[in-house]
Amino acid sequence: MVRSTASHDTPHDASMVFWLSVCQLISWGSVFYGFAVFLAPLEQALQMGRAESSLAFSLALLAEGLMAFAIGRWIDQGHERAVMTLGSLCMGLALWLLSLVQHTLAFYAVWLLLGVGMAATLYTPVFAVVTRRFPTDFRRAIITMTFLGGLASTVFIPLMAWLIDALGWRHALWVLAALHLVVCAPLHAHLLRNAPKTSLRVQGEVEAEPLSRYLREPTFWLLGVFVVMLMGVTSALPPHMVSLLRESGLSETWAIAIPASIGILQVLGRLWLYVYERRLDVHQANRWIPCLIPLGLLILMVSNGHLTGALLFVLLYGVGNGLLTIVKGTAMAEYVSRAHMGSLNGALGLPLALSRASAPLVMGLLWSAEAGYSLGLTVLLLACLVGVAALWWAQARALHQRRQ
Repeated sequence: MVRSTASHDTPHDASMVFWLSVCQLISWGSVFYGFAVFLAPLEQALQMGRAESSLAFSLALLAEGLMAFAIGRWIDQGHERAVMTLGSLCMGLALWLLSLVQHTLAFYAVWLLLGVGMAATLYTPVFAVVTRRFPTDFRRAIITMTFLGGLASTVFIPLMAWLIDALGWRHALWVLAALHLVVCAPLHAHLLRNAPKTSLRVQGEVEAEPLSRYLREPTFWLLGVFVVMLMGVTSALPPHMVSLLRESGLSETWAIAIPASIGILQVLGRLWLYVYERRLDVHQANRWIPCLIPLGLLILMVSNGHLTGALLFVLLYGVGNGLLTIVKGTAMAEYVSRAHMGSLNGALGLPLALSRASAPLVMGLLWSAEAGYSLGLTVLLLACLVGVAALWWAQARALHQRRQ
């Protein structure tokens, strides 16, 4: 186990983190959020139904999960430059190929390729990269990086809508492909030169043991439960949130405005953490931040459709979801191993993909005309509590071993 706490003696390279953040903005915006924007014109062009088209995104998540462990291992072995540069080239090629599709099978094949690119370019690999390079200041680097990532939908959804209107959907995809080929790939190739072959040591940290040792640790599995449960919850809610709020009795204006505010609240939460992070006890922050989400759900469940309860819910859920990205992205490094962070997070790739892909479907199956989303919300609350309890247990184990 990691034996030392992080200090801030060696700050992260602000310029590198900023430009890596630009790549995150483009990658999240053009692919993860781009799917929803291009869905309607693609369905019309390929004569697909909503179920057929939605399968493509689930396939991308599956491909991302299947590739996560291998990519994490390659990054831990010092191949981060090749991984992220090739990932950006893969994204650019896939977006260009998407502009050429004429059949449903080709559409699915392209989204499988995009899933591979996502595995090599989104938060999980880049968090591992900055942890390896800045082991005493990785948490602050990750907080910084999530600012631009958190604005991806705000920037790219209107941008892509404008491009489709101005150029048509096929040519709009050319522009997005060019961003990956001309901006992201060269930036990754330039910024990630001279990668350390092993994770830089933190003063006082014991030598890293083999990966298999950490994979057998109960702490790793407890953190896995925490991550899978909470990510399932945060994947289940967004597709159903507008309908949920409508059914609770809120007006159409509030049913739309409340979910729309989540992105801004996520960024505000991360900004707060950036300002106050050096004054907080990292373990206390990790312990209590995930509690914001179940607290928000509980308030929503007992508020009986009152606007005040809905506003408190979105405040707690939005801020909590934004900060959860940082807790989830740093927990393995804090409590298991910094040297193997990429591999450890990658080992959770497939369970995470299955959780994220199935959670919205499960939420829909739990809905009924008589009870609405009551049962679904109860299940989500229980999943949150199980996840938070697993995190607390993992943290207690790690800190106890550190004191020995």
